[in-house]
Amino acid sequence: MVKQSQFKHTVMKKFIETLLNIYNIEELRGRIITTLTLLLVYRVGAQVVLPGIDSVQLAELANRTDGGGLLGILNAFTGGAFANASVFALGIMPYISASIVVQLMGIAVPYLQKLQKEGESGNKKRTQITRWLTILICVVQAPAYLYGLSALGVPDSAFVIGRGPLFMISSVIILVTGTIFAMWLGEKITDKGIGNGISLLIMVGIIANLPLSFTQEFVSRVSENNGGLMMILIELVLWVVIILLSVLLVMAVRQIPVQYARRTQAGANEKNVFGSRQYIPLKLNASGVMPIIFAQALMFAPAYVGGAFGDSSVGQWLQTNFSDIFGLWYNILFAVLIIIFTYFYTAITVPTNKMSDDLKRSGGFVPGIRPGNETSEFLDTVMSHITFPGSLYLAAIAVFPAVVVKLIGMQQGWALFYGGTSLLIMVGVAIDTIQQVNSYLLNRHYDGLMSKTSRNRRTGTI
Repeated sequence: MVKQSQFKHTVMKKFIETLLNIYNIEELRGRIITTLTLLLVYRVGAQVVLPGIDSVQLAELANRTDGGGLLGILNAFTGGAFANASVFALGIMPYISASIVVQLMGIAVPYLQKLQKEGESGNKKRTQITRWLTILICVVQAPAYLYGLSALGVPDSAFVIGRGPLFMISSVIILVTGTIFAMWLGEKITDKGIGNGISLLIMVGIIANLPLSFTQEFVSRVSENNGGLMMILIELVLWVVIILLSVLLVMAVRQIPVQYARRTQAGANEKNVFGSRQYIPLKLNASGVMPIIFAQALMFAPAYVGGAFGDSSVGQWLQTNFSDIFGLWYNILFAVLIIIFTYFYTAITVPTNKMSDDLKRSGGFVPGIRPGNETSEFLDTVMSHITFPGSLYLAAIAVFPAVVVKLIGMQQGWALFYGGTSLLIMVGVAIDTIQQVNSYLLNRHYDGLMSKTSRNRRTGTI
């Protein structure tokens, strides 16, 4: 007991010292304050309803987005702005969509391929193309969102001045401007703050829904005598376990040894280095959360097809089983699509041919493998081998909310934080931000946020 108390005291003391070290670094302190200020601006904007809409009559829209699905993801990514009909209702998603399109087009469009090879100047041009494409997507999505409000349960009486040209044109301009402003906030956080700005905006939006979801689950368990505090404690322990598993998924890599037979180090005195060995890190989950997003975007199709069959047995079966996002058949298809898209997106984003060419030009080689085509084939084989368990891992985490809903009767809103896109984004962004803070501390000769064994290795290995 004494040793346990001493351990807790040491951990708390270490934590306080780390916070003081962060505060003592003026540049880091300024970046954190800037980041928090800009995130606060974004959260305030998410509560500002579009002019001409009565916010009191948006209850049905909020109910439609509480059940998960594609609308639930959109609402989560915008921090509730979608359900609030806010000036940030489109959020940062048009920018994400534009980035994905530009990335995918880089495979087939020669001009974009050329920009990828031009380094910093090429990246600036690609960023500019992404921005213009974002505006174009917003111009399309904004009217669709405004016209779709009625279909999502918003009564006509909610539109105070009607839905005439004045309301539509002004609202489209505001929504497009809101997305551009959110994009600007994200870029400013990246440049002047800490962490990736766009990802932080999404993460903050997701976290904004967490307190309400947990409160609903707490009330359900305690007030309705549905398991009580013990079940709440079990759920929190389970949540921590899932977070730890997600951290392993995000950080795990397979290290491919690379050897340089001979090279020269420039310095005060030139010297030859024989047998210098480095590693190529291949991530277990190289595709990130994109397979889940792609799969989720297609999951509306079975129910839609079922509606096309009318009152037939097939149509009713499809509508019944694929309208419930926590149902068995829905999640089986969801998991299969995630596995397929994981392979697809990994093949696009991991350029093994380019890695092999760069390695050959730098005079490096994988021990036992010939440089060139053999190295490329070897890297492809390794990626295929690690992508399979990675895809299963990703699919399991994505469908876990359905498991906890069906097995222990968890509230659907709270269950969404037990897996899927929301959890993986929170974990990934948190790890990236902590690593940036850690690098500042280590550069100033402070102890980092991570353990001593992780100073020289920021990723786990498998």
